[in-house]
This record gives sequence, C-alpha cells and structure tokens, in this order.
Amino acid sequence: MSNEIEAIKDPGLPAHVHRRADNDEKYARRAENQVAILFLLSALGTILLIVSYIFIPDDIFVFIPIMGEQNIHQLLLGLGMAIALFCIGAGLIHWAKTLMPDEEVIAERHEFRSDDEDRAEFVKTVKAGAGAAGLGRRPLIKRTLGLALGLSGLTPLLLLRDLGPLPKDELKKTSWKAGTRLVTDPGDRPIKASDLEVGAVAQTLPELPAGEHHRSLNDIAKDAVLLIRLRPEDFNLDDERLSWTHEGIIAFSKICSHMGCAVALYEQQTKHLLCPCHQSTFDVTRAAKVIFGPAARPLPQLAITVDEEGYLVAQAPFNEPVGPSFWERTS
Repeated sequence: MSNEIEAIKDPGLPAHVHRRADNDEKYARRAENQVAILFLLSALGTILLIVSYIFIPDDIFVFIPIMGEQNIHQLLLGLGMAIALFCIGAGLIHWAKTLMPDEEVIAERHEFRSDDEDRAEFVKTVKAGAGAAGLGRRPLIKRTLGLALGLSGLTPLLLLRDLGPLPKDELKKTSWKAGTRLVTDPGDRPIKASDLEVGAVAQTLPELPAGEHHRSLNDIAKDAVLLIRLRPEDFNLDDERLSWTHEGIIAFSKICSHMGCAVALYEQQTKHLLCPCHQSTFDVTRAAKVIFGPAARPLPQLAITVDEEGYLVAQAPFNEPVGPSFWERTS
C-alpha cells in the first residue's frame, strides 16, 4: 500500500503480504457483499427469534429424525438466537480480515497518562480510523450492520413481556377487612393476645371466608402479616398509630417496601425488623420506620383489635398499598 509505514526494521520478520482485496476492487466488492449477506442473515435470525417467542405456542412438538421429538417453540428460539449471534460475529470477522486497513505499524509505548495534546491527537486518530474502516465508502455494510445490530438490540425488550401486566390498583387490594381474624400460618388457628409473649413474633394471614378452603398464591403474597409484641411503654408512636395496636401487639405487612422480599428477621434486643435480601432495616417501635437500607418507606401497619371472643382481628384494611414501591405509588 502506498501509505504503508515502514517502521519495522527487524530483518527477521517476513515481508508484508497484501490481501487480494487491497489490490482487486472487484474482489473487494464481492467481500463487501458477503459481509452484508451475513449481517442480513443475522437480522433474519433475530426476526425468527421474535416471531417464535411471540406467535408460536410453547406446547407444539414435532418429530425430527436423529433429534427425536422436539418442542418447536424452543427449537426455533434457539435457532434464531444462534443465527443472529453467529452471523453478526462472522460478518464482523470477515469485514476485518478482508476490507479493513491492513497496515503493520509499531506504536511506541508511553508510560502512565499521556499529556492533553497527545490525548486530543488520539481522539482525532480514532475518528480518522473509523473513516478508514470503510463505513463511509461502503454504505451497504453500514446499513446491513445497523439493521443486524438494531434488531439484536430488540431481543432483550422481549423479556419485558414476561413481566406481566402493570399492577395498577391491585396492590391496594388485600383480603383484610374490618373484623377479619388473624390466624396462624401455617395452621389457620385464630390468635388471642395471650398467645404472644413479650418479644414474640408470629406470621399470620387473614381467616378464610366461610366456604373457602384454599388461598391463592397471589393472596398469600399480599396478605402476610407479622405480629410483634412489645411492652406498651416501648412504643414511640403518635396517638393514631398507637390506637392501631393492642396490649403491646403491633402488626405490619411482611412484604418489604423495597423489592417485595419477605421481611423475616427480628432482632429482639434492638426491636428491628430486617429484610434479608437487601438489608433494609425497620424500627418496630416507630411504626417500622426505615433506619437503614434501600427501602424508601415504612412497612404498612395493619390496625388490630380484638373481637367479642378475645381473638385478634383487623380494625380496617391496610390504609396504603402493600409491597414494593413502584412508579404509580403516591405514598
């Protein structure tokens, strides 16, 4: 090449051999088309993955010789991803080997950080190198590469489909109502205040309505409540929150207000509730106020009292949504 830098003076090195595409424009054009075809195949592979993921049911099986019975949904998903990733990689390698600049140079090694002038010069060199790579002179490669990369970038967005619908106001709905008894989990046994000693913790659920024998997983996830008994003088609550307790027993949603993990650890000495997932810590004496960790709000408190038989019941439903914070929440 006319602009080749003759900086290699070691006589033991073999002479540089130019590639065919360096001297034969027809061959270079053919290589460009090959790279473009690989990028197009990558784009088709991504389209196959998307179509398989959205439109092909996951319960269809076909018999393929040698492979046996296969789930066509999973087979096409894997095939589409393999084509997309392999062809885009093969296209980049073929482009680099046949069309990108092929110069042999020696770069002097500099220690530590370069001065500002050298750094600015490096930026100019990178920009010049991008132009030398041929994107400006080879628009077909530029367009097909953009198509392949653009479609590949859509693939992770498909995973959002598996997150399901937005919760909207569903987190505001639980099975707790005024007069609903608190029962043990497991066991479904009603609880009296005398069942809990000072320092004790119990996981509870709302009593099932008459005629119902099973709870849905969705209800269990939202309804779980922790009962904790302290000495009444240990509380640091306003009058309203204090009226939601009964003889030192206070109730909080078990679902962490950060990411929805189960708050399952209680430090009896400090009177702190801890979430094991991200170490959010809540002060029971101050209505589960957050004192450490990423949670942004206290655990919702369930107002409790006792019925005429002495069993613990809810005074009212939760006054705010339970579970993790989300963008629609105003509290």
